[in-house]
Amino acid sequence: MADADLDVVIRQLARQLHTGLMTRAKERRDRFNGLAAKAKGKETGERFKMMAKATMEQATAAAKRLQMSADNVADSYARSMRLAASAPIAVKVEKQAKAKPEKKAKAKTAKAKKAK
Repeated sequence: MADADLDVVIRQLARQLHTGLMTRAKERRDRFNGLAAKAKGKETGERFKMMAKATMEQATAAAKRLQMSADNVADSYARSMRLAASAPIAVKVEKQAKAKPEKKAKAKTAKAKKAK
């Protein structure tokens, strides 16, 4: 997994979360349907059935949003890595990074002398 691209890892984690979310939602739906079957009144049974249906609808919507977000993040990461690999900007960034610490060090020594 050390050589794996992070976009693949993001998609795998999203798939695992999706599976877990839907499993829990189905368990809750089954629980509500069981309570509906045991209910003594017709109204109570209908309410539990509605709760079971709403649970699945909400879980499905949440799972879709989760999957969409993960896909967007994975695509964005892959795109940025492709751009970073093909761009010659890395050399300029390294030069700028080397130049900045020298300026900051001079400024800190000047402030220290003024404080004394």
